Amino acid sequence: MAAGDPGDLGGYYFRFLPQRTFPSLSSAETTGRLRQWSMLGRIKAQAFGFDQTFQPYRKDDFVMAFLKDPNVIPNLQMLSDSSGQWITLGTEVKKIEAINVPCTELSMSFFHRLYDQDIVRENGHIVKCLDSFCDPFVISDELRKVLLVEDSEKYEVFSQLDREEFLFCLFKHLCLGGSLCQYEDVLNPYLETTKLIYKDLVSVRKHPQTKKIQITSSIFKVTAYDSAGMCYPSTKNHEQTFSYFVVDPIRRHVNVLYHCYGVGEMS
Repeated sequence: MAAGDPGDLGGYYFRFLPQRTFPSLSSAETTGRLRQWSMLGRIKAQAFGFDQTFQPYRKDDFVMAFLKDPNVIPNLQMLSDSSGQWITLGTEVKKIEAINVPCTELSMSFFHRLYDQDIVRENGHIVKCLDSFCDPFVISDELRKVLLVEDSEKYEVFSQLDREEFLFCLFKHLCLGGSLCQYEDVLNPYLETTKLIYKDLVSVRKHPQTKKIQITSSIFKVTAYDSAGMCYPSTKNHEQTFSYFVVDPIRRHVNVLYHCYGVGEMS
């Protein structure tokens, strides 16, 4: 069977959806924040459609089919390590890793505990601390300690399961930013931006019987390898370089949230 045949890729066909925009990333307010966090011009969301029923247990086949699809290869954007320009995938993927990212949180009250633990003051100001270093991040406040310093006394404010939640991952990525990130003094810009992007990417529906709101998206953190090694989201590994595939099985859409760590746009 020829490599381009849908048969050996689990029967999925994909199409690029350029008309699907992500206002959470393009609004003036978010753009200003991303610039301050050194992420502007290095973070992107793209949408693709697919034509078959999505089965979470076949996620690896799904992701492999996606990265080999002739409509994905010329459209899926990534940052070139050598030139720093946006390029398309343009290489033959040999192997993938798709890690399941739990996504169950429906409320920003998930972060209220930051106020109870003297990490953030009642007025929203983040409590400062003496500078320390957690390569490559400077830790200058209690919030970074909670995010990064495993042996700090506040670290267990979020359990290991909490930290795996997509809402937490998104929040942490925004807090840590790019390589010239200017940290916020107050918590709200992080919370607001996290909420906007989360709502933009993740699908919910009302359960027909219970009428409860439930999340319908499945989320995977994706890494791909070609014959030379890691090729996507980058050839270099970094905690702040990521690609999340947010799959809506009902509308049959995949939202890809991508970021590559580096120096964001300044002006």
